[in-house]
Amino acid sequence: MTVSVFARLLGAVALAGLLPGAGPAAAQPGPPAPMDTVEVGLTETVVRALEESPEVDQRQAQKQFATARSEEARANRFLTDVSLDVASSFAPGLDIPSDNEQPDDALYLNPNVENDWSIGALRPFGRAEIAVQQPLWTWGELSGSIEAARRGVDVEAARVEQKALEVAVRAGETYYGLILTEALDRLADRTQEVIDRAKREINRLLDEGDEGVSQSDLFQTRLTEEETKRRIVEIEQNQKTARSALRRQLFLSDRMWVEPAADELQPLSFAIHPDSLDYYIGRALQNRPEVEQAEAGVEARRALVDVARSDYYPTIGVQATLSQSITLPERPNPDNAFVGDSFMGTGTRSGIGIQQNLNFGQTRARVEQAEAELDAVQYQRTAAEQLVRFEVEEAYRSLLTAKAAVESRDRSTTIAGEWLRTEQVNFDLDLGNTEDLVKAVRADLQAQAQYLRAVRRYNVAVLDLLRATGTLADRARSGTLLETRDDRG
Repeated sequence: MTVSVFARLLGAVALAGLLPGAGPAAAQPGPPAPMDTVEVGLTETVVRALEESPEVDQRQAQKQFATARSEEARANRFLTDVSLDVASSFAPGLDIPSDNEQPDDALYLNPNVENDWSIGALRPFGRAEIAVQQPLWTWGELSGSIEAARRGVDVEAARVEQKALEVAVRAGETYYGLILTEALDRLADRTQEVIDRAKREINRLLDEGDEGVSQSDLFQTRLTEEETKRRIVEIEQNQKTARSALRRQLFLSDRMWVEPAADELQPLSFAIHPDSLDYYIGRALQNRPEVEQAEAGVEARRALVDVARSDYYPTIGVQATLSQSITLPERPNPDNAFVGDSFMGTGTRSGIGIQQNLNFGQTRARVEQAEAELDAVQYQRTAAEQLVRFEVEEAYRSLLTAKAAVESRDRSTTIAGEWLRTEQVNFDLDLGNTEDLVKAVRADLQAQAQYLRAVRRYNVAVLDLLRATGTLADRARSGTLLETRDDRG
């Protein structure tokens, strides 16, 4: 093989698309000895990301807040207002005339008996009052508030699942990103072998004084080698970034070396449902949290319209109070139905009350505001459904495109491999053309690199379709992420 052949092989390596940002060369060192290795598969990656994600935890905290508000609303149904008031002060003593002839329980009959507010006559005084209110009929105010709060929990639960889907698909993309860099790393082994072999052959021919070798060929080889080294450094950093990204996604310690469980980058086994697009759109409308969130928002706003309208009608309820006043030492307390001492004794009040808001203009304005907000969330629900339909169709068609690309790249890899083997045999038998061999090497490298990238795009497209249908996170949690029976019906 002449030097021109090896020089072109070096050019083929640069054109094969392996180097720019694809993955590291074989010189990438293994994990340092002190580091612990964690091996994770796709399902483990997604599940751990969901369990450790602070974004999901934040949404969970918001859901807990909504749950507490719902419990508060339900608690308002019975004994809406129960309060205990306790007060302490000083009470006056009694200035009883020396000529008083009335007994202690009849001192009120003596008009000369007065309260003594002098410092020496003051005594400790305490008063406690318990008040209870229970609504009997609120014309939908209580029930509407309870329903709105309950739907608020549904809204927050949907937002949790929405964020979980985002985290799940991002974790899957990161996982396959690292596998791609490792796969291209192995392919880079072959690329480096071609470069080294070409360099050795050029140097050998120069040493032998071959007339087909010149210093120009050597300089071209050295320049290509330097360009390759520069790109290999870039590749090494890209792989480190990909590994670090997966470690961060899983919230592992910096002392942990994360490694994908898959040895090779293979297409996911995913069978597209026979009913195709309509099936996936139907599943998405059933499972997407955005649709559930919009539906819960509509029900919540509808309940708040009922709350606003309840102000048109009177609120009916009962109220009861019980109070106890004590002064020490005890003041004489007349046991009389018409006379009482505010500093001593027990008092009760109870009855049915009616409360009516007579500002109907303000009530009408509040009702109109609530109805406008209801209209807004109904429009949002329609928009959410249309957006879901679009995202599912986009993900579905992207999957079809990615699947066709994988199949085509797979066939191209097979054809390129057969071509290369044929040209190698012909060249060894002195029957081949050097230009054809260079082209075959270039085609083989390009085909393998493009196939790996196509597989990565296909796998991510599968995950994105599951995200678009709202089933990705649930399938990961249930351990059926890689099963295909649900996709066949």
